[in-house]
Amino acid sequence: MFRTYFKHINVFKSSVNICLRKFSNDIYEVRIPFNNRSDIIISTSKYAGFADGAAVVRQGDTSVLVTVVGRQKTGTSSFVPLTVDYRQKAAAAGRIPTSHHRRETLPTEQEILVSRMIDRSIRPLFLPALNNHEVQIICNVLAVDGIHDPEILCVNAASTALALSHIPWNGPVGSLRLGFLDDEVIISPTKRDLIESKLNMIVTAAPQNLVVMLEASADNILQQDFLKSIKKGVKECQKVISAIQEIVKARGKPKAESQSPETNQELINKISSLSRDKLQDIFTNYSHDKISRDEAIKELRANVLEDIKLNTPDLYDSAGDVFSDYTKHILRELVLENELRCDGRKATELRPISAEVDLYFPLHGSALYQRGQTQVLCTVSLDSLSSAIQMDPIQMLTSGLKEKNFFVHYEFPPYAVKEIGRVGPAVRREIGHGALAEKGLKPVVPKDFPFTIRLTSEVLQSNGSSSMATVCAGSMALMDAGVPISNPAAGVAIGLVTKYNDNDTKHLKKYKLLTDILGIEDYMGDMDFKIAGTKKGINALQADIKIPGLPLKVVMEAVQAGCEAKSAIIDIMNNTIREPRKDKKSSWPVTETIDIPASKRGKFIGLGGINLKKLFVSTGVQINFDDESGLYHMFAPNQFAMKEAKEYISQILASEREPTLEFGAIYTAKIVEIRESGLMVTLYPGMNPTLLHLSQLDHRKVSDARVLDFKEGQEIQVKYFGKDPVSGQMRLSRKVLLPPSSTVKNLQKE
Repeated sequence: MFRTYFKHINVFKSSVNICLRKFSNDIYEVRIPFNNRSDIIISTSKYAGFADGAAVVRQGDTSVLVTVVGRQKTGTSSFVPLTVDYRQKAAAAGRIPTSHHRRETLPTEQEILVSRMIDRSIRPLFLPALNNHEVQIICNVLAVDGIHDPEILCVNAASTALALSHIPWNGPVGSLRLGFLDDEVIISPTKRDLIESKLNMIVTAAPQNLVVMLEASADNILQQDFLKSIKKGVKECQKVISAIQEIVKARGKPKAESQSPETNQELINKISSLSRDKLQDIFTNYSHDKISRDEAIKELRANVLEDIKLNTPDLYDSAGDVFSDYTKHILRELVLENELRCDGRKATELRPISAEVDLYFPLHGSALYQRGQTQVLCTVSLDSLSSAIQMDPIQMLTSGLKEKNFFVHYEFPPYAVKEIGRVGPAVRREIGHGALAEKGLKPVVPKDFPFTIRLTSEVLQSNGSSSMATVCAGSMALMDAGVPISNPAAGVAIGLVTKYNDNDTKHLKKYKLLTDILGIEDYMGDMDFKIAGTKKGINALQADIKIPGLPLKVVMEAVQAGCEAKSAIIDIMNNTIREPRKDKKSSWPVTETIDIPASKRGKFIGLGGINLKKLFVSTGVQINFDDESGLYHMFAPNQFAMKEAKEYISQILASEREPTLEFGAIYTAKIVEIRESGLMVTLYPGMNPTLLHLSQLDHRKVSDARVLDFKEGQEIQVKYFGKDPVSGQMRLSRKVLLPPSSTVKNLQKE
């Protein structure tokens, strides 16, 4: 019995060893070369064997591992149950986290933004018929070299892992980052390239040159250069797609079958007969606003479902989902066939726009912007440069930024859409919208502005495109605050409704671009194409495409429509405020520099910095020393506070005139504090204590002043050798007044 048992154990061990050897050697990789750039290497993974799909992608010394796990759910949902988590661990850069416990905590804003970008790059390829699979993608940065971009590698690794897995997905996709230097499009730019580049764009594309996702920040780049970059990026992405297809052909798993829900034509006909005319009436009644339209659809839905429950109860279970799909069908049909939008506008027409600035005192800058039923309040707060956001070591390594002195905080409270909900720290959507608005405004804000700028945006009510309304309101609030922005900026969202056969989005049968979309047009449409910039150029773009890719022709038309719309919006904004205000508000902060002689710096600062602390508490004025210039920088929240601070400083420096001390003279010093490093002493009443260093106390070598039996209040003789020309501290010595010790005498005799 035992022999048989051990025989089976040995056979098991042998099979495991064979599997491990095969597993470790069975890596398939493809190298993608780019001119004058490090190759991107995509490979299957020897890690995470239990995951449904895993891939490793490398460029230079930057490597990422992405895993995919899926499970089939019962029933379907109206959206893809997809979760993407991107984590950039400190160990990947050879660092230790700066948190209290020295371990990774909650995701940073950058990690959230990258997770959202990866999500938007792969979600459109999950077809509606495949929504019965819950999928989780985890992106693990293994190593960062500070040169090559781990974020783009994660998109391509996620695409590879999904394509290799059994999970139904209509991929692969390829993704690249682009720059624009010296009138040339740069593929896969390094961190140093991006510092000088006018463009930082991410393009994700599907086969046949279909655009799946676009995200960009730019420095007022011209439209033709922007379009040139998109075309180049889509073309180069095909190399990545070909590499992934080669790996899938060699190592891919068969895809699990996923059948589309059976179409119940009887139920569709029933709902059509009960609701078609009424839905058309609702969508062509231009007196409706967001709330009344939603209420009318909700009431119709309840009546239709009640009728089905009473007369055909066997159809009731799926009636709600079919009604939602049919409502979407009617709205899209009206747009495509009749060119009718539910608020009566033409396809290229903007909603009515109104704006106000300088709303409340003592705000540094404020603006209220309303487009249709979307209403946003932006405020500007100016503070000292010490209030800039400090980047953690990992963000500094990957982004090249040490701090941010301009940032946008976006808030979307539940009352903005007549809901009761959560109020608290920013969630992923708020972080993403704020980052997009920040990209749209940052290029027009001066880089050498002497203050830190915080722009807050609160969405008071929303019916679509609140992030682009934030760009408009933020631009006006900055001008109201007197920030010398280079040009006004505005943003707009372009929507899309399409018609195509069998997921063939390359050959659209019909499509219609919609300028300045409503919330319902975003939800029921095929694209939310947000573009922001000045009249001259483009600052930011984010394209959320909801179908499996768009032809370049449609994307080019969307950029053109967005540029025309934002130019028209700026013209309307100029009627309210067209340039930064020249006259400073009384609440505006002020900065000055003061030169304090080295001999008076001790008195100016006070013991332990007590004078500067008192000054800040009483007036709010901050004072910082600049090592390079040797001057003190003063920041005051307003002119009155600055005046108070100057009076306080004058009193400090003028009080109790300092007596003139003679170089080489002997004085009686009073001990006020005994420290390990020496004695704190004063030579005259009212003097700030100065240090008599340990090395100047005695001829003997002493490691701690406290062993010499000095007492506080004791008086000793010291010799004065002037002041240090840099620090302004007195140079005193007690040692030179003492006779040499016996050890010193013996050495002298020898």
